[in-house]
Amino acid sequence: MKKISVLIPCYNEVENVELMAMAVTNVIQEALPNYDYEILFIDNCSVDGTREKLEAICAKDKKVKAIFNVTNFGQFNSPFHGMCQTTGDCTISMCCDFQDPVEMIPTLVAEWEKGHKVVSCIKTSSKESGIIYFLRSCYYKLIKGMSSVRMIEHFTGFGLYDKTFISILRQLDDPIPFLRGIVAEYGTGFNMVEIEYTQAKRRAGKTKNNFYSLYDAAMLSITSYTKVGLRIATLLGFLSSAVSILIALFYLILKLTNWYGFQAGYAPLIIGVFVIGSIQLFFIGLLGEYILNINTRVIHRPLVVEEKRLNFEE
Repeated sequence: MKKISVLIPCYNEVENVELMAMAVTNVIQEALPNYDYEILFIDNCSVDGTREKLEAICAKDKKVKAIFNVTNFGQFNSPFHGMCQTTGDCTISMCCDFQDPVEMIPTLVAEWEKGHKVVSCIKTSSKESGIIYFLRSCYYKLIKGMSSVRMIEHFTGFGLYDKTFISILRQLDDPIPFLRGIVAEYGTGFNMVEIEYTQAKRRAGKTKNNFYSLYDAAMLSITSYTKVGLRIATLLGFLSSAVSILIALFYLILKLTNWYGFQAGYAPLIIGVFVIGSIQLFFIGLLGEYILNINTRVIHRPLVVEEKRLNFEE
């Protein structure tokens, strides 16, 4: 009997974890009765009672497992680590807030049985804020144009992954894994198929996404999968230097040919200082993001540090 693993990362989802466990269980038992299954919650140090709920759920149902992290390791490390701890023939990763439709599980499994070892779910529309969806669309098109890897637009990680792909993830040894980029880079070699869906509204609780988390995701993708930022900095640096030299020569010639009559004033000096200075500061910041990425990889801390595991006795 084949085994399906369902990974559900969570952080402060006290209102959703129990209903999510019930919904996933019901869908698998009713639509996929010929499969064994496990449901793995990985909690990123919740402080709202989510852990107490998970302990109660795991005590009632041994097919529900849980990993508690000692602190919040971010939106990328925790789900990646959880996927590497699953034991099924395939792993389905989905959010705990019901924005990833639970009823799609049988569809994902059906595609997997057809031979697709990676099934990526792509948002074609969303019931979230229209402005947020528009900004996400702009980001995906930007990163897609900058990256040498074929990035997948509106792919959040929701999908199914065969155990052979999970074994690849275990071998990567990446301290800051960006799953969306990894799937885009290696997925085609696993007969990947894309399935469209409409993202629902969060069932309960508040979203954990904010400007910082979205910025962090954008910078991780840019510094991990693009060289364009550094190349633009280099080319723009050469261009700025060339323009500055030409302007300097122009003013020097004017001054030498009309020493007493030519007065440039402060305007060219002020404009030059502010324009060149702003360009330098922007690219120093961008270089800092690349250096931060390198520094994190060199330090090579563990993906997560676990505090406790539930129902892993077998």
